[in-house]
Amino acid sequence: MTGMLGTGTSALLAFQRALGTISHNVANASTPGYSRQRVDLAARAGQAQGNSYIGQGVDVASLQRLADGLVFARQVDSSGELGRLGQLSAMAGRVDALVSDPATGLASQWSAFFTAADALTAEPGSATARSQLLAAGEQLAGRWRSLDGQLSSLEQETGQRLQAVVSDANQLATEIAGLNRAILDGGRNVAPDLLDARALRIERLAGLVGAETVVQADGSMSVFTAGGQPLVLGAQAMQLSTVPDPMRPDRQQLALDGPSGKVRLPSASVSGELGGLFEFRERVLDPARAELGRLATVFATGFNEAHRAGVDFTGAPGADFFALSPPRVDAHTGNTGSATIAARVDDASALKAQDLVLRFDGSWTATRAETGEAVPMTGSGTAADPFRVAGVAFEIAGTPAPGDRYALRPTADAAASLRVALTDGAQIAAASPLQASADPGNLGNARAASAQVTDAAAFAGFAGATVEFIDANQYTIDGAGPYPYTAGSPIAGPGGGWSLSLEGTPSAGDAFTLARTPPRSSDNGNALALGAFDQRAILDGGSHSITAGLSQFTARVGTDARHANLGLEAQTAIHAQVTAERESVSGVNLDEEAADLMRFQQAYQAAAQVISTADSMFQTLLSAVRR
Repeated sequence: MTGMLGTGTSALLAFQRALGTISHNVANASTPGYSRQRVDLAARAGQAQGNSYIGQGVDVASLQRLADGLVFARQVDSSGELGRLGQLSAMAGRVDALVSDPATGLASQWSAFFTAADALTAEPGSATARSQLLAAGEQLAGRWRSLDGQLSSLEQETGQRLQAVVSDANQLATEIAGLNRAILDGGRNVAPDLLDARALRIERLAGLVGAETVVQADGSMSVFTAGGQPLVLGAQAMQLSTVPDPMRPDRQQLALDGPSGKVRLPSASVSGELGGLFEFRERVLDPARAELGRLATVFATGFNEAHRAGVDFTGAPGADFFALSPPRVDAHTGNTGSATIAARVDDASALKAQDLVLRFDGSWTATRAETGEAVPMTGSGTAADPFRVAGVAFEIAGTPAPGDRYALRPTADAAASLRVALTDGAQIAAASPLQASADPGNLGNARAASAQVTDAAAFAGFAGATVEFIDANQYTIDGAGPYPYTAGSPIAGPGGGWSLSLEGTPSAGDAFTLARTPPRSSDNGNALALGAFDQRAILDGGSHSITAGLSQFTARVGTDARHANLGLEAQTAIHAQVTAERESVSGVNLDEEAADLMRFQQAYQAAAQVISTADSMFQTLLSAVRR
């Protein structure tokens, strides 16, 4: 009877533990990160009685947490990718919306500006048409500044998000280290809920910075970034931080706090939301701002050149229509020399939307900032022979020290600084600078096609000239010469200041009389060139127009956003599959728990009945003995 009582008692306790575990599972069915628990039962060793054994009941062998380490590793990896692509897609989509939306993009203001230029061509003497062109120029420049300002705001927001993510990651790393400590204290009897809490925080940390885990022999779990940097080592949490970029003090870089100070980490060493923010900044935002600045630079530089070729309503040579800042040069904070660099755009058609690093190690070299690839550079850096690289010329003043570095950002501030330089519509150079008349006795079919001011100071003293051809290949100007002539090449004044282009073929003795265009002229020779400037091939060495460049810019930003979104959709599907796989192993199935609840309830009742029966038998025996 005592054996029967002990067996019943062991079953009662075991089934009570099982019922408690099932209740715990049901209560946490919706708890994030919870893994289903199961009581494993084992028969007690039997007791020998004669030639046989009699069972002694049941024991709770263990409380098992149903989790798969391989599934967990895949879930951690998937969470990192999902966080990275989520941030990249969201931020890239915002850039795409800014660039492509008619309310914020350049297309509508670009079209309005050249519509106003065409209107000036039709009425070059109209004060209204001139004022409208100035106003359209202000609106176009303002839209360029506004778009760059919006992108700049996104950069500031990215920096703020970086700091917030770093703070959250440090908090999670500290909590994981604390849970590791509690798990170590628990030894072999560690509560499964502690393991769940640690796994949940590791998954969240992976979503922020990416993570790789290593289970230690003592049961603790170390966590590393995707690049192998330690975040949690046992019960010790490392701390991430941000530090100023030595080449760009207004921008933050990632660092790891170490015993000897902060150690800068490459952006590729992290994934998750932090990696997505770095990737967005470096591969989407920076190229977009640089290309926007390049288009602004090439447009302003080329339009100014075309505008200076004509004369304004007073007969004076045209001045710059637009103004913009020169290329930006930032010195490395660790430089020890005294050198300074002054840069300017030298060849807008060769300009690239790429930041460069200039380094002095006995001689100057240039490399691309993002790849380290060497970029060809010519010149000696003096005023007479400046360095020239990728469409930019720069001069060195002062004395550099070996190892000094400078960040050359050719188009960084161009869009933000673009403004209309003219203040009066009369300053618009709509007229051709020269009026050319052919001698009535000319025998060839040559005629004046266009004229340009090539040097405003030299043109100021121009009072007229006569060009006479000795033959089809030689000409004189006011008797000076002869000068060689090549069909299609402009005729340049001997003192500089102007040039004249002809169409057709001149004959010997043909003459052209040149005079300055007088003030208040209704000539539209230069206005025609200004109105057609949007179709002029001046980008990338003259391969395509700025209009095409703007279209390509919009398409490139849209493509980046689309690729990021497609990647996010694919990773979301993968993450759903991994989550479903985890749920199949660790998730709580309420139907299954309900069935187990009924089964163990019946077993518990049966065990209670066994105890009741044993008690009745014992009481009967006692009664018999008392009689």
